Amino acid sequence: MKRTHNKREYHKVLTIAGSDSGGGAGIQADLKTISAIGCYGMSVITALTAQNTRGVTGIHAVPPPFVVEQMTAVFSDIGADAVKIGMLYSAELIEVVAEQLKKFGAKKIVLDPVMVAQSGDKLLQDNAVQAIKDHLMPLADVVTPNLPEARVLLGGDIVGLGEMQTAAESLAEYGSRSILIKGGHLQENKSTDLLYLAEEARCVVLEADRIASRNNHGTGCTLSSAIAGYMAKGCGIEEAVRKAKAYIQNAIRAGAGYTIGKGHGPVHHFFEFWK
Repeated sequence: MKRTHNKREYHKVLTIAGSDSGGGAGIQADLKTISAIGCYGMSVITALTAQNTRGVTGIHAVPPPFVVEQMTAVFSDIGADAVKIGMLYSAELIEVVAEQLKKFGAKKIVLDPVMVAQSGDKLLQDNAVQAIKDHLMPLADVVTPNLPEARVLLGGDIVGLGEMQTAAESLAEYGSRSILIKGGHLQENKSTDLLYLAEEARCVVLEADRIASRNNHGTGCTLSSAIAGYMAKGCGIEEAVRKAKAYIQNAIRAGAGYTIGKGHGPVHHFFEFWK
């Protein structure tokens, strides 16, 4: 008689993003986050950055054909339950990533439209903004711009909760299932984000205490990866966003007391496991 064994499967998350040599953001932060919330992380590297807590000193974009090779290697063998997209740098990279996502029928896509590092260094070429709107936003289940990124995508100012809602509704017209505008740049006592669920035409306001910390490098990468991870584990969009916001709040709070580097340090991705 042939003996059968129960096979366990991982919740698999693919991150498509740039590498941060300092370890606080990008692919490194994504894989830490995906692991911390109990998923199996895979990566497609789109750019190499020379980066630390003080800034970005160099960017080397990965040739688009090699990005295609990486995506093909992962999707053709392992597959992915969810995909997080971060730094893509150029319009050409954006277009080939979108083509491959469609080719392999990728689902549960979280798009973090990375444009500027915490230090203020540009991570996206100017001509790539329209490519994000044309090629990636229609594929995304969740798009997670911060206020400066939302302003660039829409070409206008956003200064309060009412304008965040209007902006989210406008961004959803590009085809995404939901828009999460992060309000961390608002000068308020609370950290207020706004989630717009396009299919329901419904807004959810997510408030949390603002945590005083210099260690806020990679918060956007971490949040978007956490959303993808929770979606890979079966959560719907709103539940995944709520859980991811709780995760990033805890990671910021746990990392606030550490000193690493001379600039903006990382959050503590593994706060549940070690101190």
